[in-house]
Formats: sequence, structure tokens, C-alpha cells
Amino acid sequence: MPSQQVLQKKISEVEEIAELIMQYKVVGIANLQNVRAAQLQGFKKNLADKVFMRVIKNTLMKRAIENLNKRPKLKNLMEYIQQSNIYLFTDLNPFKLALLLEKGKVKTTARPGDIAAFDVIVPAGNTGLPPGPIISQFNAVGLPTRIESGSVWITKDTLVVKKGEIISEKLASILSKLGIKPVEAGLTMKVAYDDGLIITGEQLRIDLDEIRQSVENAYADAFALSLSIAYPTIENIKMLL
Repeated sequence: MPSQQVLQKKISEVEEIAELIMQYKVVGIANLQNVRAAQLQGFKKNLADKVFMRVIKNTLMKRAIENLNKRPKLKNLMEYIQQSNIYLFTDLNPFKLALLLEKGKVKTTARPGDIAAFDVIVPAGNTGLPPGPIISQFNAVGLPTRIESGSVWITKDTLVVKKGEIISEKLASILSKLGIKPVEAGLTMKVAYDDGLIITGEQLRIDLDEIRQSVENAYADAFALSLSIAYPTIENIKMLL
């Protein structure tokens, strides 16, 4: 393709991206690491009526942002445009968007270099695998074994990798043989731009159970206080009487 045509194509892409940014209230950036192609297609299909997803070259995204001055503080997104990303355009509340992506995550087998999503503890018990070279492979990753009834047994519960640590090639192979899936595959929000507000991925993480428990505790404390000071409300009037 002649250089002039390449340049024109890039200009058109930048203009399309700018139109998307102006069309939607929220622009999200999600990490594509550990996302399988089939899973990404599933996300796009399931959220098609709520979110427009597009893989965009970082250089083109930066150029589009640089050319836009109508969205306040949009340029603050620039520092998050690194590595492999997918961009999400939506009018959803960014916290709801983050929750939808979190619910879409699935546990999957590890590949060398993947990051453990949680502390991985291999339980004691029968592996169902026959003795042989597998024993030295187990020992190489710190798993104590014994032979019983023609099978290899793990003699005690063993922590083989901590949350956030890199899974080695040897360990990935062993965990796969044992049917243990230590990796969460899915889209992880890095940041969201909400009409001038930058919300980081850490801020977008919400523990609904923790919040629910906090609200329940606050209600119980308030109810107890209203009784102790004899302050009548619809909720406590029967008990006060």
C-alpha cells in the first residue's frame, strides 16, 4: 500500500476513534493479558447492547486524545495507555462496567509466565497418576509424594505459588496434570474516564459482600442507638411501645 494511502488510513482511524470518544460518556481501558480470543468474543457478544469494545493501537489512541480538547481532563488517560489494551466505550456507570467484567472472568489452566490469581494449595490425596517420571516432576516443584496402590499420592497440603507470583513452566505443567486452574482469564479494568473524572482500576474494585455487611452493621448500630435514646422511628416504634 502506498505511503499516502497508509497515512490516509491512519488519519481516518484517528477520526473514528475521536468520534467514539465524543459519542460515549465513559471511556475504559482494560488489560488484554491472559484473555483468550474466544473469551474476548464472548465479552463482546454479551455486552454488545451496553458496551462498544475495540482493540486500538496505542499510538492511534494517543493521537486521537491529543486532537480532542472538548472533553475535560481527557489527556490524563495518556499515562495508562501502555502495553496491550482493549478500549471500552459506554454510557454505563464505570463501577457497573467493572463489575460486569469481573463477573465474566473464568478460572483457566496456567501457561508459563502467567500470574497466580490466588494462593495455590495442592491438597493432600491421590493424584490418580501412575508412578514414574512424574514423581521427580512433583518433587521439583516442592510437592511431597508417596506411592500407594499403584498411584502417586500428595502427602500433605502444599502451597506451591502465592497470589501475584509468576507460575513457572514446570509448575504450570504439574497444575495442568492435576486439573488445577490457578489463573483468572478475563478483562481487567486499568482505568475509566467518566466525563472528566479519572477512576483507576484499584478504585473500581468493589467487594459487594463487604459493602453489604458494612451497611447491615451500620443499620444494626443505628437501630440499637435509636432504642437506647428512645428515639421513635417506623422501624423501632413497636419495640419502644
